[in-house]
Amino acid sequence: MSRLHLTFACGSLTLAGSLDTAPGHTGLLIVSGGNEIRSGAFSGQAHLAASIARAGFPVFRFDRRGIGDSEGENRGFRSSAKDIKSALNAFRAISPDVERVIGFGNCDAASALMLIGGDGFDGLVHSNPWAIEDSA
Repeated sequence: MSRLHLTFACGSLTLAGSLDTAPGHTGLLIVSGGNEIRSGAFSGQAHLAASIARAGFPVFRFDRRGIGDSEGENRGFRSSAKDIKSALNAFRAISPDVERVIGFGNCDAASALMLIGGDGFDGLVHSNPWAIEDSA
């Protein structure tokens, strides 16, 4: 297992990501919540990714537009569909042995995965989804 730092395209912008390598054919794509960078709150997501990779499953994490090392304007989780789909495509491209990808999101990242209907994923794990409030 090793951690690779990489970049990938999201339209005309460049997003930053990390891949914790492992030999498994099922991978996990972690979507960061809020305005967190891909290492997550107190680096918890980085530790989670390393632990899951040690168990044999590759893990891809990324910074959405305008967060951390990624270019662009941060437009919030409701506008992150293109970022998520670009990350999923990058994960599949860099890990051709991965046959299934599970999306994981906490809080508004879970809601972002729900808003895209799980498009392109083989399964989803939602942790503490954000209840979207009506501002009217």
